[in-house]
Amino acid sequence: MRIPILMPQLGESIAEATVKALNVQVGESVAADQEIIEVETEKAVMGVTTPCVGSVVEIAAEIDVSYPVGATLGYLDVDGEEAERLGLADAGAGEPSARREDSGDEAAPPAKRKPSALQSTSEDPDHPEVTPTIKGLPVPAKARGASYISPRLRARMQELGLNAADLAGIAGSGAGGRVTVEDFEAFMADLDSKRLTAASSMRVAVADSMRRSWARPLATVGAPVALDRLLAHRKGCSPRPGPTLYAVRALALALAENTATAGRLVGNQIVHPSAIDIGFAVEVEDGVLVPVIRDVDQKPLADLVQQYNSLVEAASKRRLPAEATTPPGIATVTNFGTFGIVWATPIPLPEQNLVLGLGHGRARPQWDADTDTWIPVVEAEMTLSFDHRILDGGGAGRLLHRVAQLLQTPDDL
Repeated sequence: MRIPILMPQLGESIAEATVKALNVQVGESVAADQEIIEVETEKAVMGVTTPCVGSVVEIAAEIDVSYPVGATLGYLDVDGEEAERLGLADAGAGEPSARREDSGDEAAPPAKRKPSALQSTSEDPDHPEVTPTIKGLPVPAKARGASYISPRLRARMQELGLNAADLAGIAGSGAGGRVTVEDFEAFMADLDSKRLTAASSMRVAVADSMRRSWARPLATVGAPVALDRLLAHRKGCSPRPGPTLYAVRALALALAENTATAGRLVGNQIVHPSAIDIGFAVEVEDGVLVPVIRDVDQKPLADLVQQYNSLVEAASKRRLPAEATTPPGIATVTNFGTFGIVWATPIPLPEQNLVLGLGHGRARPQWDADTDTWIPVVEAEMTLSFDHRILDGGGAGRLLHRVAQLLQTPDDL
């Protein structure tokens, strides 16, 4: 049975790669997970590997030619039982050589550059339907994290309502560590011997949100911030704003100075936010809710206290109005210090690129140059987790320090 060797997905933002070396020849036998083609992206040189044992029957790729993800680079002849075991039986269906004999056309060259991955399958222009033109086996790259789920296994997972993240605890026995259907069924059978409890809808929603968030390259920076001036200002307020609200207001002012830091990357453009709406995390039973305060940069701190307190109460009862969550804010503030946590790396929501964290305040000695002595201060660690595609460490650090600077002048908030 012939199965295609396809250009693998080498990274989230990589659409094509250039063939630099062919390590095999037609007629040569290959082992499972053997590196047979060397390709180069804009960031690294990587290897295309074989999915299983077989022999090379055709090489369609050319040296120094770029091919998009999913392009056919060649073909392997594999044993039918081996293909069936790996769930690849469908990959050989519709083999190009058979179609050539029927049509009498010359062999078409493999797709190059960046063709569309979708084509219309509907004759009704008002209700177009599209199906992927890239089919078959996405051969995994020889890089950590590369994985492949066969159509057969994916169908079984969909039947049970599972996603790829649920396979993280399964050790694959297939080629290149691939999880086979047999591995999956053994894992599911073993669950019957475990103690199981149903996850709440809130927990499932949080899990799905974090799974989507983790699809991006995230990073975290941190710095200490003195809270003495903030705490002194708070004592003179009635009603008293919580430390989280101070951070919400300071973050809003900092983002208003440079809205690109809270923008979203879409293609090759940064979409700036149209308003500085900031959310804040509120713990509820078995999860977290994030109510949003609108236009925080345009409202002084004193005008936000009542709205903030009302949202905290509504969130605690899980009775937030729709306008308090939709649309979501551009960033979130979470005060994990209320749990005695000093330092953490919170994850931004999928719709956001930033989350500011405030740690537990502790008394620390600080050197006072004016008196040449150590003085006690209340200090907390503040963290900023961010989408590394939008911000680098330097930009994130400057934003974090600007928030800390604004917190030192609470009268101006």
